[in-house]
Amino acid sequence: MTKRANKYKLTLEQVSLMKEEAIFSQPLSLEFENHDEIFKIIDIIKEKNLFENENQSTEFAIGLKLFSEVMLKNRKHPLFEDFFPAFGEFMKKLKSQ
Repeated sequence: MTKRANKYKLTLEQVSLMKEEAIFSQPLSLEFENHDEIFKIIDIIKEKNLFENENQSTEFAIGLKLFSEVMLKNRKHPLFEDFFPAFGEFMKKLKSQ
């Protein structure tokens, strides 16, 4: 039996470019699964007022959830060997804020 997960769709679109001569990238759309309710996590991070800018709270929450889910699914990967224990401590600290 497979574990149940929430399904999401993320669309990323470039709205401006730093250099005038640069070329816009095509929008990227990505469907993925996550064991958490990401919208709820976004609200919790916003309520914590960790950052001066509310948009940064949303960016942080989305980035954290995307990263952490990939890391959990690949926890035995050599890339995460040293980082996994530190990430656990980081999450404890974040949740205690």
